[in-house]
Amino acid sequence: MGSLLVMLAIALFIAAIVVLIKASRRPRTSDRPDRRSQRQDPLSFNAMPQFGPRQLGPGAIVSYGGIDYVVRGSVTFREGPFVWWEHLLEGGDEPIWFSVEEDEGRLELAMWTKRTDLAIQPGGEHVIDGVTFRESERGRAGYTTEGTTGLPAGGDMDYVDYANADETALLGFERWAPTMPWEISIGKSVLAGELTVYPAPPASA
Repeated sequence: MGSLLVMLAIALFIAAIVVLIKASRRPRTSDRPDRRSQRQDPLSFNAMPQFGPRQLGPGAIVSYGGIDYVVRGSVTFREGPFVWWEHLLEGGDEPIWFSVEEDEGRLELAMWTKRTDLAIQPGGEHVIDGVTFRESERGRAGYTTEGTTGLPAGGDMDYVDYANADETALLGFERWAPTMPWEISIGKSVLAGELTVYPAPPASA
């Protein structure tokens, strides 16, 4: 009987040691909230990956206004730490450009059409089709292209952006070389919910 009690005591002792070892190896739970479970800004660029360069590029389909447009080419712009994109869409009566930009954490989308009938230069106010535009931003950016865009593979360009009072109507000037004339486009801000993006096929190696 005595030896049985001794063996039982030894077994309990060994079991206690095993429990202590497993407990010491268990990762500590942190009082800090898990960043992955935190709520995110629904308007941020990272929260809407369908508009990112992996999804939206040559071969992607953009459904907007009852028309399915195919992305023929894309331009990536870089100015310091800032990156934005313009995509050439075909499928309607005429080609249009779709711009994707993140400004102060907010996703900004717009549809643009070229206006070759306008003979204006950047500077001052402009009134077009009854809408008054004022300058909002200007700069110089580097760019690279993919697919069909009508532009070189890369280079530097100048831009001047205008907007109306509530920034729903846009006016853009782009110049792809210092000796070239300004290209003029009229833009319209669009919401993410107005579009459906069907991703581009993976880039070939």
